[in-house]
Amino acid sequence: MEDRLDSIVNGMQQKSATKQLIFRNTKETFAKLKEVAREVVDELSERITQYDANIIIEYKEINEYEFNIKFSGDLLIFIMHSNIITFPDDYKIMQSSYVQEDFRRRFFGHIMAYNFMADSIKYGRLDDPGYLIGRMLINFEKHFCLEGVKQMDLPFEGFSKNPLKDEDLRIIVESAMIAAVNNDLMGQDVSDIEKISLKQKFDNMHLTSNKKLGFMMNHQLTH
Repeated sequence: MEDRLDSIVNGMQQKSATKQLIFRNTKETFAKLKEVAREVVDELSERITQYDANIIIEYKEINEYEFNIKFSGDLLIFIMHSNIITFPDDYKIMQSSYVQEDFRRRFFGHIMAYNFMADSIKYGRLDDPGYLIGRMLINFEKHFCLEGVKQMDLPFEGFSKNPLKDEDLRIIVESAMIAAVNNDLMGQDVSDIEKISLKQKFDNMHLTSNKKLGFMMNHQLTH
């Protein structure tokens, strides 16, 4: 009985230590991601004002686990989840030899990037959808992989061979912005808006279907 209890205690200790390390890695990565995002916004703002001073690009920190980038009618919301996750054995990344070599590689911190319309936030249109642009998974070794929309066109494939670098984070931020800016709002068929409710009128919901064109989710994990 004691041997079994020792086995349980040892397993819990290893798993707990691994998850705590992953959380610290993810939190550190998210803090770096904020710095990179601010740099990208500052550089873009300086460039764009040379051509059109009316175009505003803004960075806004919401709290320790969220920040936003607002530009061209789009709002990118980056969120770090505090929980550590894993996946079923048949999930693609779980089948990689890299993960199977060490059980600690089965656990991940995760950072999500969602695309909303800026006006959805401005006017409090709570029913407007947001679209997942990408998800970054980070492990205890600070290696990472990404999954997301095909439009991100990231130069990564599979798990990273090296720990996450600032250059990787910049590519991720820039790619997310490109994916968002290249996808426009889809108009509705006139037959769909010939009759509206008073609530829809007040919410301006009859003007658009609030759907993005062209977002295609790519479940093939990258880098």
